[in-house]
Amino acid sequence: MSTTTAAEELAGLSATTLLRFATAGSVDDGKSTLVGRLLHDSKSVLTDQLEAVEHASRSRGAAEPDLALLTDGLRAEREQGITIDVAYRYFATPRRRFILADTPGHVQYTRNMVTGASTADLAVVLVDARNGVIEQTRRHAAVAALLRVPHVVLAVNKMDLVDYQESVFARIAEEFTAYAGHLGVPEITAIPISALAGDNVVEPSANMDWYGGPTVLEHLETVPVSHDLTGCHARLPVQYVIRPQTAEHPDYRGYAGQIAAGTFRVGESVTVLPSGRTSTIAGIDLLGQRVDVAWTPQSITLLLADDIDVSRGDLIVPSGDAPATSQEIEATVCHVADTPLAVGQRVLLKHTTRTVKAIVKEIPSRLTLDDLSQHPEPGQLVANDIGRVKVRTAEPLALDSYADSRRTGSFLLIDPADGTTLAAGMAGEAFAAAETPVVAAAEAAGEDAGWEF
Repeated sequence: MSTTTAAEELAGLSATTLLRFATAGSVDDGKSTLVGRLLHDSKSVLTDQLEAVEHASRSRGAAEPDLALLTDGLRAEREQGITIDVAYRYFATPRRRFILADTPGHVQYTRNMVTGASTADLAVVLVDARNGVIEQTRRHAAVAALLRVPHVVLAVNKMDLVDYQESVFARIAEEFTAYAGHLGVPEITAIPISALAGDNVVEPSANMDWYGGPTVLEHLETVPVSHDLTGCHARLPVQYVIRPQTAEHPDYRGYAGQIAAGTFRVGESVTVLPSGRTSTIAGIDLLGQRVDVAWTPQSITLLLADDIDVSRGDLIVPSGDAPATSQEIEATVCHVADTPLAVGQRVLLKHTTRTVKAIVKEIPSRLTLDDLSQHPEPGQLVANDIGRVKVRTAEPLALDSYADSRRTGSFLLIDPADGTTLAAGMAGEAFAAAETPVVAAAEAAGEDAGWEF
């Protein structure tokens, strides 16, 4: 009889590493089926969930349970047999905990893929073995590269429909690896699978003895993942200023927020951006306790030695490691709105906890996914386009390069009229590999009154 207590089991689970990963691929490549198979074969599905899927499958005339229904939860998704929104699932094996984002494959839902992959450590890109690499496959590879997802898995699905031929898998793997490698994806792992039959998903396939690599789950359990951001540039976006002004705390002034990266210590000299004022950390409050040091991703309250003006949206950084502030932002954006983004358009730019007015000054280029060439001066970006933009903000911003920090190097462009998210931006160079030279567009003119900075 085991003597392991619940507390010990919980402690052991907490000690395992966490992997955030997203699935992507074109329509009917089998993403939801892969996720369902992964959950089912790893015994991560509750009995009542499986019974509900079996009942829904029988009502649709299916002889076997449709495992895609484990993630396709919206009524429209089940009726159409497609994925529309991002479906998040949480599961664990003895070796690792997982947060999974099952993203849609339709072109019009690419924005959802951006959402799901934005925090992912790994992306699983599915390809139908019968169709090979298509435009949407390239689009998802480009998005994964832009978002600096460190690991990409190419899952060549439906191998059962091509008689498990090694030559088919090798051809697709070679084409995708060359394309993604040109984008600067640092690590690509190709795995031949059949999500419907379960080949190489959790258990090794008896039908592909020519393949000697890991199954999908084996790779997910063993891929190296580091969440240690304590050595990165220290950044604390201020979310809230705490001023109790009570008899017990008459002079308390704390600056609360979640550390985006790095480590802060009592006695350290810090700078508040964009004002540039400096002070020293006099105290750090963490969960009601005073501590000497705090690190990402802890939520803390900083107390400064000097009474300086700090408000929501400011960024507290070490004085010796402060990013440059600027009102001229150049970045790559994924356009996610149905309405176009045009030169001269007024927008709001949201960076960490700070939101400022801005104008789109130039759109130098739009990325052509077929050959990764840059189409110069498109004038506007439409839904699902990826392009370079130059934005001028009403107030200085302190952005890191996205390559250095996914948290403080990213931003959103928002429609000021209704709050719709227009585009997700990544400051600095677009891809890890060298970019094709971009022809700059002409200076935008004719901004509306009140938005000229």
